[in-house]
Order: sequence, then C-alpha cells, then structure tokens
Amino acid sequence: VYKAIGQVAPQDINVLILGESGTGKEMIARAIYQHSRRSKGPFLAINCAALPESLLESELFGHERRSFTGADTRRIGTFEQVDGGTIFLDEIGDMTLATQSKVLRLLQDGTFERVGSNETMSVDVRAIAATNRHLETLVKEGEFREDLFYRLHVFTIELPALHDRADDIPILVEHFLRLFNRELGKNVRSIAPDAMQMLLQHAWPGNVRELQSAIKHALVRNAGEVLTVDSFPASCLGPRHRPEESISSPLDVDGIRQYVRELLGKDHSDIYHALHNEIDRILLPEVLDHVGGNQAQASEVLGIARSTLRAKITDLGLTFEKRLKAESRRDD
Repeated sequence: VYKAIGQVAPQDINVLILGESGTGKEMIARAIYQHSRRSKGPFLAINCAALPESLLESELFGHERRSFTGADTRRIGTFEQVDGGTIFLDEIGDMTLATQSKVLRLLQDGTFERVGSNETMSVDVRAIAATNRHLETLVKEGEFREDLFYRLHVFTIELPALHDRADDIPILVEHFLRLFNRELGKNVRSIAPDAMQMLLQHAWPGNVRELQSAIKHALVRNAGEVLTVDSFPASCLGPRHRPEESISSPLDVDGIRQYVRELLGKDHSDIYHALHNEIDRILLPEVLDHVGGNQAQASEVLGIARSTLRAKITDLGLTFEKRLKAESRRDD
C-alpha cells in the first residue's frame, strides 16, 4: 500500500481506494494528497452515503439563491472550494446515477453548473474516491455508470481487512497508546502479552476503527501502566478468553510466587516482562518441538503472529534459533 501511495501521489491522476469500512481509506487519501504536487492546495472530504441526493448535489456543486426551498443564499460547492486541490469522495458507490452523471462531466472536462444556474463554471480538481462496495458488480446491475467507473479506475489501491494483516496490530496498538495517553492524560506503557494475543486472535469486523475504539475503551478502564485483558470491551473476548470456558492450570503456583518474591527482593523494575520471558523460555521450545520446528504451525498453535514468534526467539536468544531459521526458509 505504501509503495502504491509513493507511485501515484506525484502523478496528477484520479485514484480509487477499495476496502471494507474502517480500514483507513481516508487516511490513504490524505497521504496521497500530502505527497502530491497539490499539497499546498485545499483538501476536502465528502461522505456520499451520509447525504440525500438533493443535498449531496448542492454540497458538491453549490446552488444559487432561491434555487429550491430553503436556499436563502448562494452556496459555493465543494468542487469549487477545492479548485487547485484535491477532493475525497468517500463511499462513492452510494451516489445516485443522476449525481454520478454530473461528477463524470466534471472529471472529464472540469466544468459544472451550480444548482439553479445556467452559468458554466470551470475548476481544476484531483479526485480520490473510495468505496466498500464492489463497483464492477454495481456496473453490471446498472447502479453505477461504467464510464465513471473507468474514469476513477485509472489507479486503484486495495486495503486489506485488519484480520488479513494481523502483523500490523502491535504497531497500531503502540500508535493508539501514544495517541490516547496524551488525550486522556494516561501513562500506560505497554500491553500484557495475553491481551495482545487476544487482539491478534480477534476477527475485527470493524477493522482499524474497531481496534482504535477498543484501545481507547481499555485505556479509560485501565488503572495501571499495563493494559490487561479485563480492560477491553467484551466484544474483543474470544472463546479462549471467556471466564466460563477457563480451564484449571497445572502451573507450579508456589514456584512462580517464589520467583516473583526473588525479583521483588532485587528491586527488579520490570517484573511483568521478566516473568513472561521465563514462561516463554519453557513454552516456545515445547511448542516448536511439538510441530517439528515449523514456525508457521507454532505461531498458529500459540495464537500469535509469526513475526511475533520470530521476535521472541531472537529476543530470548534461544539456542535452536539457527536450526529453525533454516527450516523456515524451506517452508517459505
């Protein structure tokens, strides 16, 4: 995706961004704008699904005074406001055919008329459009103009759903922690490993927007410096994390307590991670031996991303690292 942004941003062509709701389509549109030759010009975003047809037409093209009931003054439309800049048409798949026709004309020759006016206006605008709908299907069903589709389809960027790029979750969590710590006046330093595992296993039907909301919710509820599973909304709890499905633990609780007391006696400053590192030193070799050193299978059994598993192996300096890397190359 970043490579695509770098390729298309300097080129003054229209861009179509496809992806489920909440994947970050407007973020990509703004990145294209900020790295374009129009970055010093205006940028405005319009959600085509949020307005009825009559209001959307007025919002895009403007209207003259008394052109319809309630039009007490002349309105300058969004296309006119972003002359020399970039317009982001979000959810363009929900635009009516009549409005599509007017947008097509503007994109073809840069001209339009305000609602209630016969005066032809000219603008120089770059269009970035986005939708979570399948436009080719809408074209076949007669709900989206084929000529407008090809006018927008000059360059397309497809954003994968969050569950298809789980390796991004730790990076996004770190970003949202920094962002919401400032906003909420919190000082949360990290997230507990089991909480991170929970986030990696969640399906995220709401994509990045849902993750953002979950992190903010957890920060509001959390009292300490580490986000725990209990801080997150119930919607994030998968079957393995629900209390009614918990199983008895075979761990040597007394031994763990003794180890924690030893760390406390040494004034250790990061007991939480020290304890989990010791557990990983036992857990990871056992799981990897069980799956014959296959890191892809091991990450699935552990419920963590493969990149996370590799990072743990490296960080802990486990003795079988070289052998596993050789095997993982064959798997790849």
